[in-house]
Amino acid sequence: MKKVINTLVFAVLLSGFTAKASFAGKDKDSHKAAREITAEDLKRFEEIDARVLEIKEMDFKELSKAERKEIRNELKELNKEAKQNGNGLYISTGALIVILILLIILL
Repeated sequence: MKKVINTLVFAVLLSGFTAKASFAGKDKDSHKAAREITAEDLKRFEEIDARVLEIKEMDFKELSKAERKEIRNELKELNKEAKQNGNGLYISTGALIVILILLIILL
């Protein structure tokens, strides 16, 4: 009996988490449609990726303090641009828990 009650409590809590996650996206910007990624956006993402890889390969010991600061600011701007243009994949907490439980059960 105790096992059944614990299972029911867990199911109710789990459904509560998924309900909160489904209402999380409902704000004043919810009327905007999801933006499609165009070919120009993909090209720009590839340029940003190439520049970031180029910066990672640089030797910062040879650069002056001002040059390092410029590169840091450039990386921040590239990060902002990438976040602004890209639509990410978001998984709610409840969905993540369900996926983990299914993986544990199946494996």
